[in-house]
Amino acid sequence: METKLLNLKGKEVGKVALPETLFSVKPDPYFIHEIVNYYLANKHRGTACTKTRGEISGGGKKPWKQKGTGRARQGSTRSPIWRKGGVVFGPKPRSFRQYLPVQKLRQGLIEALSARAADGAVLVVENLALEAAKTSSLNDLRKQFGGKTVLFVADKMDKNFRTASRNIADFGWCLAQNLNAYEAMRNNTLVFTQGALKALTDGVKEAK
Repeated sequence: METKLLNLKGKEVGKVALPETLFSVKPDPYFIHEIVNYYLANKHRGTACTKTRGEISGGGKKPWKQKGTGRARQGSTRSPIWRKGGVVFGPKPRSFRQYLPVQKLRQGLIEALSARAADGAVLVVENLALEAAKTSSLNDLRKQFGGKTVLFVADKMDKNFRTASRNIADFGWCLAQNLNAYEAMRNNTLVFTQGALKALTDGVKEAK
């Protein structure tokens, strides 16, 4: 599979072959869904917390006597049926972490990359070396490659590129060794450097 090789101005300067081991696998949507759910679950902080009736201050005294008032019997003003009372079966801090084998996560990345390549969402550039750390030029570059949700993937990040990206909201970049299936699927366009493709290919070979 071949695709265009672009420079930082978005102009074609040649052709580059996409590694078949990464971009020519038939993706299984159910498998990719499982892998993406794994990453989403591990991003879940699980810090939601409510108080039960035993954790709310006050309510130690019985509101009124048991009999003779004509009202329903009550034992505490912190009962869940009272205003400002405790919460029944409310959330408590817990871990949502899931665990999957490394081989499965690696296969998920390969299938996600193949799915993005089939959609025409994979681009390759010579490098990401900017002449100067200018935010405006980097923002224009992102627009040339597809808009807001663009993920730049490199084997090593250029200093000017990293500095220029600091002031751009929701700007996406990562090193090839840190790329995962979730990041590959959530961005509309993936822009790889030639070095990143080589690093990913070498990583798959070493894993085998």
